[in-house]
Amino acid sequence: QVQLAESGGGLVQAGGSLRLSCAASGVGDRFNIYSVGWFRQAPGKEREFVAGIKGAGRTTHYNDSVKGRFTISRDNSKNTAYLQMNSLKHEDTAVYYCAAGDVVLLLWIGREYDYWGQGTQVTVSS
Repeated sequence: QVQLAESGGGLVQAGGSLRLSCAASGVGDRFNIYSVGWFRQAPGKEREFVAGIKGAGRTTHYNDSVKGRFTISRDNSKNTAYLQMNSLKHEDTAVYYCAAGDVVLLLWIGREYDYWGQGTQVTVSS
């Protein structure tokens, strides 16, 4: 069974940076076939797509609100994906979830992913 574990969240001041990690287990040596997406959900709001990356790492997609500030990447040798978040804003405060799927056509569509982590809290103080 594929499991995902996020880490790296925390409290940071506006303008600061954090790097989130998403470690996958139960994928053996096949992590490279899984697309990975980062989503977030703020209190009282719906879950929204943040960034996604295809298995080989060459195709990425971002929510317009984070373009130029966030970077998604992956290290398939470590079965881990990352979300580097720079120039953080108060409105980036949310629980961040990573998701993985082996058949993901549209990276920004949550229902295309099969597996989800438990989430990590990111709080940006203004």
